[in-house]
Amino acid sequence: MYSLFASLVEWLAALLEPAFAVFATAAAIVVFTMLVRIAFHPLARAAVRGEKARAKIAPKLAAVRKKYAKNPERMQKEILALHTKEKVSPFSGMLPTLVQLPVFFVMYHVFSSAEVGGKVNELLGHRLFAAPLGSRWSDALAHGGVFGAQGLVYVGLFVVMAGVATWSFLRARRNAAHSDVPQLPGGAGEGVGAGLVKWMPLLSFGTLISAMVLPLAAGLYVATTTAWTVAERAWLHREQKGASEVPVLA
Repeated sequence: MYSLFASLVEWLAALLEPAFAVFATAAAIVVFTMLVRIAFHPLARAAVRGEKARAKIAPKLAAVRKKYAKNPERMQKEILALHTKEKVSPFSGMLPTLVQLPVFFVMYHVFSSAEVGGKVNELLGHRLFAAPLGSRWSDALAHGGVFGAQGLVYVGLFVVMAGVATWSFLRARRNAAHSDVPQLPGGAGEGVGAGLVKWMPLLSFGTLISAMVLPLAAGLYVATTTAWTVAERAWLHREQKGASEVPVLA
């Protein structure tokens, strides 16, 4: 699998070389990421539909919480029952992220290994400006510091990711305030579901932290996919809002 992925990146880089020259491999990673996101676009649509469905049943969930406020166990059972009855999954929004994890791990392995498929991994020597795609931020700090030739590549990447993370954080916090993810049966304390709702907004900044320790290629993948998510979800929400405002002719 790793050698297949490496070959695919090399093939894309060869196609893009006339336009991007020495940055063709970095461009290939961006293009590959976009192709993956296009393939998973139906899941993103389903996630947005799920958000809309959860917003629709929010008043009923509020009534359940109020009715069983003194009986948390019964409350969770009723919330689960309501989701089942309305055919709404409280976890559907997580699918677009979960299905990308295998792709991310393959990317991480390829750009962290000196050999792929028994051969020297030549992808490690390819660069994004001054920074090798197989290097990490610590390497950049050791060769010129934060504002050195390599360090500036990471600074630019971090700025982009920080902007995307801030937007995602604000949006996730707003959604979490209206979310009613139920606890899993047999849970204790706040439960897994409640914990996810509480901490999900902060996960937006996890991508920025991960880019500080991952190989540059993996960080580039994360930056591209998170930026795609922001644009995709904004478009899908605008599209659904526009569709709902279209008047129905009698």
